[in-house]
Amino acid sequence: MFFFIVSCHDGKTTTSNSNYGYEDDTIVYQLDTSCIYTEIGCLLRTFDASSIPDRYTLNYYRNRGELVWITPKGLNSSIDKLLNAFKTLDDIGFKSAYFEARQIAEDLQHIRTFGADSGGTRTNKRIAQLEFNLTKAFLRYVCGQHFGFVNPSHIFNRLDIREQDSVRIIFRNLFDIGMGRVSKDFCEMALQKVTNNSLALFLENIHPKNVLYPLFLKELQSKHLSKRKRMKLLCNLERSRWPLNDYPQAHKKYILVNIPSFHLHAIDGNSVLEMRMACGKSDSKTPLLTSRITRMDINPQWIVPRVIVKKELLPHVGDQGYFDKRNFFLCNRKTGKRINADTLTYTMLINPEYFVVQEGGEGNSLGRIIFRFDNNFSIFIHDTSTRSIFGRNNRGVSHGCIRVQHPYDLALFLLGEKSEEWAERIKYSMEANLSQSADDQSSKKKANTPKLVKSLKVTPEVPVFITYYTMYPNQEGNIIEYKDVYGYDKVLYRALEKYLK
Repeated sequence: MFFFIVSCHDGKTTTSNSNYGYEDDTIVYQLDTSCIYTEIGCLLRTFDASSIPDRYTLNYYRNRGELVWITPKGLNSSIDKLLNAFKTLDDIGFKSAYFEARQIAEDLQHIRTFGADSGGTRTNKRIAQLEFNLTKAFLRYVCGQHFGFVNPSHIFNRLDIREQDSVRIIFRNLFDIGMGRVSKDFCEMALQKVTNNSLALFLENIHPKNVLYPLFLKELQSKHLSKRKRMKLLCNLERSRWPLNDYPQAHKKYILVNIPSFHLHAIDGNSVLEMRMACGKSDSKTPLLTSRITRMDINPQWIVPRVIVKKELLPHVGDQGYFDKRNFFLCNRKTGKRINADTLTYTMLINPEYFVVQEGGEGNSLGRIIFRFDNNFSIFIHDTSTRSIFGRNNRGVSHGCIRVQHPYDLALFLLGEKSEEWAERIKYSMEANLSQSADDQSSKKKANTPKLVKSLKVTPEVPVFITYYTMYPNQEGNIIEYKDVYGYDKVLYRALEKYLK
């Protein structure tokens, strides 16, 4: 199919392809690019460009970018490659209406069967509609498949209110995982793939690289899916689209915490250490993040966060027994001077010049060992003095930290190939009565007593991934379902709903 592409100014007609030859039976349309851009402009006036790919489409045609799908020789052959990709929309759970699939097919069929007049307003209008809808649908598709259709930072970091007054609202950050984002550069590059005839390979390469994606996709094809399970699969498919900067499967040795399962997996090749864990309550959710465990501290002191001081400790001012039983004391931030609990007052507790500390050792809220990793939330993985929590089904009990069922085993996992002496020292330090052990160490009463260890670097550092999948494969590869403990599936599904069939 060939077109005359013309531009009419002051009654004069010029053509951009006057040297092209045509078969005798070829229908030739005379198209006016000025009219086409005018028609596209009409479409832009009612276009709700709320997403990044849609805003790029809007600006591209506002700035009279070159026609992408219409060429002097006719329709770009890339159209058929895109339409072939659209045949999988049902398989990935999306409704074709969002991608203008029906309208594109109608316009394309009309043009290819010469149902339009040879030139004139109606042809220019239909060509303009086809050009605009193809670009809009194409960018929606490739950006969605490569980056996800929902921005997790946008929805999860505007979910829980931390502080609020008449002027502003401050939300809690709940998602802090590095990942790729849709950009102007990506959209420009995508359109170049259309015009330089390399679309087929590009469409193949933009598919999600997460190893979970094909597993969820296969599960979605199962017959007789319930509405609830289908919703769950679509949410987890979306999570597996997000192009994270780092993935567990990129490492031989790593720690994976999946919040809905309430389990921690420490993986080293084919070796898997699994244990129960407890995480943040619904009003103090454990944030999703990626980091690396750098060290472990044995018998750590706990510097009580101010939000906990205000909520849980202030009501006990004047109750000396409460603070003594829990080994709390006050410390001056500037001088480091220790202030015993019997002299603390309400004013001192709320004064930022002081902080509350809990002595390390037996009864400490962090337990006997803590595993530290850099993050923006002051959360860690640690032992606990309340072992009974691991008998519960719903283990959302903490202020955000992750408590583990078998901390010593996790320490050995992180210890790696270090000597048995270190393993014995950690074990002794985690079980010792600190005051008695200090006496033993200083007086050298026991020749065989291991030395206490306070801190140990983890070398090499071990990646830790705190994730949220309500469906996840077990070691046998079977997909296991978990409760949506933080309600994230509901939030995600609402954001995805306009795309889903």
